[in-house]
Amino acid sequence: MATISELLRDATVAALADLGVSVPPEQVEVTPAQRREHGDYQTNAALRLARTVACPPRDLAERLAARLPEHTAGICARVEVAGPGFVNCFLAPAWLHGVLREVVAAGPDYGHGTAEAGRRINLEFVSANPTGPLHAGGGRWVAVGDAVANLLAAQGAQVHREYYLNDAGTQLDTFVASLRARLRGEEPPPDGYHGRYLVEMAEELRAEHGDDPDPEVVRAWGLARVVAMLEADLARIGVHFDTWFSEQSLHDRGEVAEVLAALAQAGVTYERDGAVWLHSRDLGDTRDRVLVRSDGTTTYLANDIAYHRNKVRRGFDHLIDIWGADHHGQVASLQAGLRALGIGTAESPEPEVILGQLVRLERGGELVRISKRAGDVITLADILDEVDPDAARLTFLLQSIDTPQTFDVEVVTSASLENPVYYVQYAHARISSIGRVAAARGVVRPPLEDTDLGVLTDERELDLLRSLAAYPEVLATAAALRAPHRVTTWVRELAARVHRFYRDCRVLTDDPARTAARLWLAEAARVGLAGALRILGVSAPERMERLDDGDDDAAGAPDAPAAPAAGASGSRP
Repeated sequence: MATISELLRDATVAALADLGVSVPPEQVEVTPAQRREHGDYQTNAALRLARTVACPPRDLAERLAARLPEHTAGICARVEVAGPGFVNCFLAPAWLHGVLREVVAAGPDYGHGTAEAGRRINLEFVSANPTGPLHAGGGRWVAVGDAVANLLAAQGAQVHREYYLNDAGTQLDTFVASLRARLRGEEPPPDGYHGRYLVEMAEELRAEHGDDPDPEVVRAWGLARVVAMLEADLARIGVHFDTWFSEQSLHDRGEVAEVLAALAQAGVTYERDGAVWLHSRDLGDTRDRVLVRSDGTTTYLANDIAYHRNKVRRGFDHLIDIWGADHHGQVASLQAGLRALGIGTAESPEPEVILGQLVRLERGGELVRISKRAGDVITLADILDEVDPDAARLTFLLQSIDTPQTFDVEVVTSASLENPVYYVQYAHARISSIGRVAAARGVVRPPLEDTDLGVLTDERELDLLRSLAAYPEVLATAAALRAPHRVTTWVRELAARVHRFYRDCRVLTDDPARTAARLWLAEAARVGLAGALRILGVSAPERMERLDDGDDDAAGAPDAPAAPAAGASGSRP
């Protein structure tokens, strides 16, 4: 389905053509209005085209506004000119009523699109070294990666979630040495791992394999145990991977050696100081990079090139990686190496890399430094021991991943309206309760086709419909920009409008026509809330506790929205 911006853009192009102004659709911008008095959407087409057509922008806007109604019949109630040449569009209530019908008809799939239809996408995210628990910052990668996967799937893509296990480097050797030291009752080496989790692992290892198992047994057992730990932590926050890909397997199958040979044959490598280098500067990087060290070991870059070529060979159309911002310098070199193998172009490089900023963990505004599991590294499990997974996920998704984030445990676990997850989930629980109250009172909602939606004229009602009308565009934009925080922003706005509707518009009234229409509006709002929360990986509970004592007239009693009690999120009764 076309978004509102697309409909109004096409109408603007047609109206301009009536005026003898030919312009490609991509050059016409239609955006949501920032202020209600400026309508629902606006275009600056007259301002942008005025010089081209030698006409004052205000005059061109007046002429455009005069022609637009012919092309927006049924969509806009009116159009107005504002300021130096903006054209403001006000959506017609009848058109918004049609949106309600679309929402109900589509159900859970409302807002989904086809922009990525049929595309096979490999999405790699988190991918921490398999040497211990996932750190707290990784929780942000988890939430964003899974939500991006959901967004792409909602646009028709086949998304494969993948975790890359760096099990072939010195980190794993250091981990094994640390674990063996704990097994002997000793402190790990100075550059080793010192978390308490290694003490617990050593006890388990001793129980299974005795006091002095073979080092290779320790390596295999330790790796498997850490992967199981990671899987368990990820499951707690609702994330599951389709593939756990071993870096070591690339060496075992000779794929790294194949890539080095292919790069040499392509003439993009050279030897210097006993090492093998990639001519990456000639391929768009800032400097040349080492592929094989002078001691014969391969670098992360060589292994990464082989890994991403493996993904392409598995039949994926597009590759997306989510990395930490500290890996920024590795992006261009990886893409340069792949281009040398014929994978990607300068205009459309592979893989597409999303860089994420760090998370600062606080408690009541004070920095949290010490983990009970990993010493000086706060883990995701530490957070999930205190914070409901839904609250953690939505909090991680409040901001764009390319901005630093502060995660305050006290705020996230608080039973107040400062906590966005409770506010949003409570909106869903409230709107869901309306149907239960109606059933208890013997009120039957008539079929939608027999319901007169024309009675929905209150601004609270229309505001709900405006939000729902914008949802397909929000989803499409969030998917295209890999920006799930846009969905978080939208669902918080919808929740606020649900609470205002609930407060000001009694649903079960003495007017059967109004009651029927509002029951369907409540259902459409519930569909919108549940659909957005599903994209974000957050549950949509139908019942939640209240902080106040009075009965909640779910049919629309005029009371302020109360936050649920802490711990009441998710599907708990």
